[in-house]
Amino acid sequence: MKILVTGATGYIGKRIIPMLVNEGHFVVCAVRDKLRANQINIGEELIELVEADFLNPETLKNIPKDIDVVYYLIHSMSNASKDFELLENQCAINFKAYIETTQVKHVIYLSGITNEEKLSKHLQSRKNVETTLESKIYALTTFKAGIIVGSGSSSFEIIRDLVEKLPFMIAPKWLNTKTQPIAVRDVLIFLSAAKNNPALFNKSYDIFGPEIITYKEMLLQFAQIRKLKRYILTVPIMTPRLSSYWLYFVTSTSYKLASSLVDSMGVQIIGHPSNINNILNVNPLTYKEAVELAFEKIEQNSIVSSWKDSMVSSGLLKNSIHKYVNVPKFGCYTDFKELKVIDEARTIQKIWAIGGSTGWYYGNFLWKLRGYIDKLFGGIGLRRGRTHATELYTGDALDFWRVIFSDKKEKKLLLYAEMKLPGEAWLEFKIEKGFLKQTATFRPRGIIGRLYWFSVYPFHGFIFNGMIKKLVNA
Repeated sequence: MKILVTGATGYIGKRIIPMLVNEGHFVVCAVRDKLRANQINIGEELIELVEADFLNPETLKNIPKDIDVVYYLIHSMSNASKDFELLENQCAINFKAYIETTQVKHVIYLSGITNEEKLSKHLQSRKNVETTLESKIYALTTFKAGIIVGSGSSSFEIIRDLVEKLPFMIAPKWLNTKTQPIAVRDVLIFLSAAKNNPALFNKSYDIFGPEIITYKEMLLQFAQIRKLKRYILTVPIMTPRLSSYWLYFVTSTSYKLASSLVDSMGVQIIGHPSNINNILNVNPLTYKEAVELAFEKIEQNSIVSSWKDSMVSSGLLKNSIHKYVNVPKFGCYTDFKELKVIDEARTIQKIWAIGGSTGWYYGNFLWKLRGYIDKLFGGIGLRRGRTHATELYTGDALDFWRVIFSDKKEKKLLLYAEMKLPGEAWLEFKIEKGFLKQTATFRPRGIIGRLYWFSVYPFHGFIFNGMIKKLVNA
């Protein structure tokens, strides 16, 4: 079959594409920006990339007409826009209008469980999108998932942060809210097994794990798996705003995503039973099994996707990254360093492993201090880390940077700053003619930006000199 995957660079999208290819299907990946999609194997003969922005109907003409099945995986959990409900619905309207002109017979939509009268804004938006996607031209199958647990998922990483950092927690009362988490592996099995299955046409199913547990129990079971003793006291005095700040300062999440999660976690998420497990022969994992499987992937360094790589995880880069690839020259300050490379392969290896648990090779305490300051002023800090320990792809999050260009053959890595700044900043590593060229570029915004540059310049001399020396030292 010829299958279209929308949201191809998202958490679920990046995981289902290789599954479909392994089954022998031709997969068309709809992305807003091909530059940030190089982690998708474009050399694979069964994969085609097309640029399509579902908020811009004209771009949808790039999608071929001879598609059989579509996976609709577009949503904006961490979108900073106040009008995200309207944006999500407009995407669905534009999608439906175009897809009804193609030969598509089956659309599969991944949503969230919506079984409460009082829904969070995000769950209400998902419910509205499902209604919008209904059509007389193609069949729609909707899977409504509970909390998705897997390496790199937002829920998994936030729980991991809380459990591994806090021996004792004074937590909000919503930790007593009941939910039915589901392993990402099971979500992918449901999605893959459902395609072009007439028994599922124009039907909606809740998909969930076998247990009903509270968020507090999820934290404590996670701690048991990590062999950690943790104590949790829930109190009723934490407002949604305080709860959001609690998550924001303790975990790696952005404030916008923290607010969205708090909004959703106050709603009980219990799935409606159905025969879908029998129809597709799926036996969902327990929560503990899902967490153990996630850590197997982490230990094998085989995390396929992470919520942190979303372009809106920082609230800064929301659309195409093309405009950031060409580093500006006019009106900018630069810090340029150049040293002869002793072992080129080793230096490239070091560059592509920078940040995260590896650190920045020199003056790490200053990098951490800058991360704390950024967090204090509402930024993302250093807590996002990195998805892969040794690889970087265009569009990846890297601490408080975003990877704008990554090509080992060209021996070039370009990062764009997503910390709070009175301006814009780039950091480039490039090896040419046996020399490593390291360039920090800052384009100030007004007088405050210029004062900022000169105030941190002495530290740049210390940090960047030490960093380039460590990178070229074999």
